[in-house]
Amino acid sequence: MRVLATYNIKGGVGKTSTAVNLAYLSSRDGARTLLWDLDPQGAASFIFRIKPRVKGGGKGLVRRKFSLGDAIKGTDFDDLDLLPADFSYRNLDLLLDARSKPVAVLRKLLRPLSEDYDTVILDCPPGISLVSESVMYATDTLLIPLIPATLSLRTFDQLTDFVTRIEDRPPSLAAFFSMVDRRKKLHRDVVAAFTARRGDVLQTTIPAASVIEQMAERRAPVPVFAPRSTAAAAYVSLWAELR
Repeated sequence: MRVLATYNIKGGVGKTSTAVNLAYLSSRDGARTLLWDLDPQGAASFIFRIKPRVKGGGKGLVRRKFSLGDAIKGTDFDDLDLLPADFSYRNLDLLLDARSKPVAVLRKLLRPLSEDYDTVILDCPPGISLVSESVMYATDTLLIPLIPATLSLRTFDQLTDFVTRIEDRPPSLAAFFSMVDRRKKLHRDVVAAFTARRGDVLQTTIPAASVIEQMAERRAPVPVFAPRSTAAAAYVSLWAELR
């Protein structure tokens, strides 16, 4: 079982759209795929038309009163399941802090799913917290959307420094540029310069496209309702790089 997580310290950079589209593409390839919506806002759950509610909430999962398997829901797509968001996830930091070895909790929760899924994707809330640190311990690859702006790139450098301090099996980093407007010289220059400086930046860029914003309205991944769009092709390319 391969575990990936879409994560960034900043919000509004395309984490959820990436998680939703890559989870769909993974399942379309025939891999048994689970998407865990860890963001209490529940955007990924909304897109897949699943109520953001988990029996027992975050407390029930963290305290092992309920298994992750009890909360998993099927989606409209073959081989793609969803573990929904729950508003109680806003308190996950406190719940994890009350456990011994809190950073290992998510990894332990996911372990029993290894026989049921080939790919697990975690859609994470923004910020640096105990939740995000636990995610880093649980994942094989941390997928980081970057927007071509100075502050976004600065947070990536901060995140890289943080991850290198993880002693127990740190995740590999796979950053990529999101919301790129190729008509803007600044965007083109920033992408080219930063990609040349960092060896852990993927070649695929996700465009700033209205079709991606339509995901919430259509409540479906981009390749489903706009398969010939530039954005759909970009997500296919991104998944090919990761695969």
